[in-house]
Amino acid sequence: MSTLATRIEKEAGRPLTPLEIFDITAARESSLSRLLMLYISTGLVFMLLPGTFLGVWNLMAISSRRSADSVSPGWIQAHGHAQIFGWIGTFILGIGFYSIPKLRRMKSFKLWAVWLSWALWTSGVTLRWLTSVYQWHWRVLLPLSATLEVAAFVIFFRTVSGHRPQDSGKEKLDEFVLVVIAGSVGLLFTLLINFGATLSLALRGTSPELPPDFDQRFLVLQTWGFLVPFVWGFSAKWLPVFLGLRPIHGRVLLSAVGLNSAGVVTAFAGLIVAATFLLLAGTVGAVYALRLFELPPRPAKIKGVHASFPVFVRLAYAWALIAAFLGIWAASVANSHGIWGASRHALTVGFLAMMVFAVAQRVLPAFSGMRLLFSTKLMFLAMLTLTVGCLLRVSSEILAYQGFAHWAWSWLPVSALTEMTAVTLFAVNLFATFMQPPRSAPV
Repeated sequence: MSTLATRIEKEAGRPLTPLEIFDITAARESSLSRLLMLYISTGLVFMLLPGTFLGVWNLMAISSRRSADSVSPGWIQAHGHAQIFGWIGTFILGIGFYSIPKLRRMKSFKLWAVWLSWALWTSGVTLRWLTSVYQWHWRVLLPLSATLEVAAFVIFFRTVSGHRPQDSGKEKLDEFVLVVIAGSVGLLFTLLINFGATLSLALRGTSPELPPDFDQRFLVLQTWGFLVPFVWGFSAKWLPVFLGLRPIHGRVLLSAVGLNSAGVVTAFAGLIVAATFLLLAGTVGAVYALRLFELPPRPAKIKGVHASFPVFVRLAYAWALIAAFLGIWAASVANSHGIWGASRHALTVGFLAMMVFAVAQRVLPAFSGMRLLFSTKLMFLAMLTLTVGCLLRVSSEILAYQGFAHWAWSWLPVSALTEMTAVTLFAVNLFATFMQPPRSAPV
């Protein structure tokens, strides 16, 4: 009898028939699917309202005043925190709770931990947004928000790593697991440093805004140190199957993660020029390791998604390379505020958001009770619109902020509205997918 069946019988206190074990397992899987949909729906709300809407509002103000410094740094930081932690961070926690124990063949865990982590994480991100925007009792609520986020992550980490795999004889971890662990370590350091920064602001600061120099380095940790390794890890697991790729170069991918981590540490130490070259080297290594641009030996699996899915995945990694090159340019010239902004946007929207748009609409319908994606046409329109908006935003930030073309200021609100349309289409497609009945009971 399997370990899972033994544990189920132990919890029931009596021997069970195979049908009873199947029913209990199916019920648990249904509960996990509903919890995953809760996490994803929460992330979509953060993406649409505190994240994208505030970002569009900020960009409208910047465009109308022709100045990047015309908006409160607190509002910009609130927008970034909602997008990085509220949207993508919540997605990662939900998908991690659902998929990592399965991928590593772990024993089952108590579902109350998933509920508690969601409540703590959602409360922490919400408090952070409110205190950054409204500054209400921020000396108390700002460190409290960081504490709640750390507590939620600790529950997540203990849950997905605290149960030994059922196949205990297999000691070597797959490369993708090691890369995801690197992303988890990056998230832990991000949350701990965030807690220290908010506590310092509460004790000695004059406002809840992070200092500009620290915020610049902290953004490198949040994006390159936390989000990028997570995407590389899940790419190593899923993309060879989805795109029909050749087996990944595992050691090269681990070396790329090492270079990327070195770049993050170097950036945090203030050695920006060296850091940008390390980040570029890591990105090139990851693209080579994943073998994305080699001729695949098998056709891509596009059943249930739009046929353009492989194109937009490769385009996302092209944006990551563009972001790294723009970082080198920005670090090499003075007064490069616009180039830095373009580099961050190419990474966060062109790479990270595009990978979420593509892969989430590929895996989440199946994870949420074997549902079918509501509309493949909406999927294509969302990814196409996001690409156009990102291209407009990256080019207009360089042209306008750097003073190359005054007329480029008028592109900024167009890019913001284009990207807002994209995220709205993405959210509508997922919400409509979750509202459909599942094809069959998940097992």
